[in-house]
Amino acid sequence: MKKNFILLSVLLIVVSACSVHSVEPEFEKAYIRSIMVKATDWQLKNPKHNLKDWTNGAFYAGVFAAWETTRSDHIYDALSRMGNTNQWEPFRRFYHADDVAICQTYIDLYRIEKRQEMIRPTIDTIGLFIEKPYPTRGKVDIIKWWWCDALFMGPPVLVKLGVTLDDPSYFAANDKYFKECYDLLYNKEEKLFARDLNYVVKNDSSDRYEANGERIFWSRGNGWVMGGLVRILKELPADYPERPFYEGLYKDMAERVVGLQPQDGLWRASLLDPDSYPGGEVSGSGFFCYALAWGINNKLLDKETYLPAVRKAWVGLTRCVNEEGRVGWVQPIGADPQKNFSPDSWEVYGTGALLLAGSEVIKLPKR
Repeated sequence: MKKNFILLSVLLIVVSACSVHSVEPEFEKAYIRSIMVKATDWQLKNPKHNLKDWTNGAFYAGVFAAWETTRSDHIYDALSRMGNTNQWEPFRRFYHADDVAICQTYIDLYRIEKRQEMIRPTIDTIGLFIEKPYPTRGKVDIIKWWWCDALFMGPPVLVKLGVTLDDPSYFAANDKYFKECYDLLYNKEEKLFARDLNYVVKNDSSDRYEANGERIFWSRGNGWVMGGLVRILKELPADYPERPFYEGLYKDMAERVVGLQPQDGLWRASLLDPDSYPGGEVSGSGFFCYALAWGINNKLLDKETYLPAVRKAWVGLTRCVNEEGRVGWVQPIGADPQKNFSPDSWEVYGTGALLLAGSEVIKLPKR
């Protein structure tokens, strides 16, 4: 009898140990760090686009988050190499949010090294952006941030500058331009942003709809908006008068987005017509995962409500990373939801979104 009891006890210990080890390895900290390093390394070995381009602005935001998470020397070296190669300059257009997205990472690195050449071109370019009018063609681009993705590209640069330089005038400028975009593109009933004025329903012959008759709201654009909101909220002082506006918008979008999440955890290219699009879209899903996980970690979102959605999203994202570290199922560059992507479709911004998501998922509370 005693022998059987001992044998049973040993078996229970073994089963218990195996169960603990086998429960969702995607959430083990060592695994998260390893997949972030693997994805970063693959993407660095397979560069795409000009290093100053908006695509790399999103990627290197993720690379910086990967460095913060892993403290990897070779990742930091890659960040420094990018900045030095670019001579710490924005891209060509001072007036376009796409061309300053890379400046988010310049500012982050400046905060560490405090070298003026790392931030001076950004200050000068944003000065021109604020002082000069947008060179509009008078159709869609009637405000400075006239497409919703711009809310990831531009606002964090202005807010980061305001914090870094202790100059709240940058906060005020961001408030003005952000709210112009909000007024133009945000649908308060759907709690989602149209991509640009072409996709705002105006009840005329120019209106566009999905195959199922729903309005067009794509996951990537709205994912980037939510990612941008997180990067604003991480910076703004707690007592800043306009902070409640950004928090309220963030919470409204979070509630809506979670309600649209498919069972496999990954949002489709079109949020309101998911059945028309193949597979989960990683760049939009990555930014949603990042934004929702950050909200849980910072107690803006209820853990019981949102944690299951984040966990599903993260598991789905990790399944889109192949053995080499390439992040697939990323929608190509374009203005609207598309169907021309697959497990082999990759883009640098998809990797950036995954890295940002991992940087917050690793901090999540246990169940």
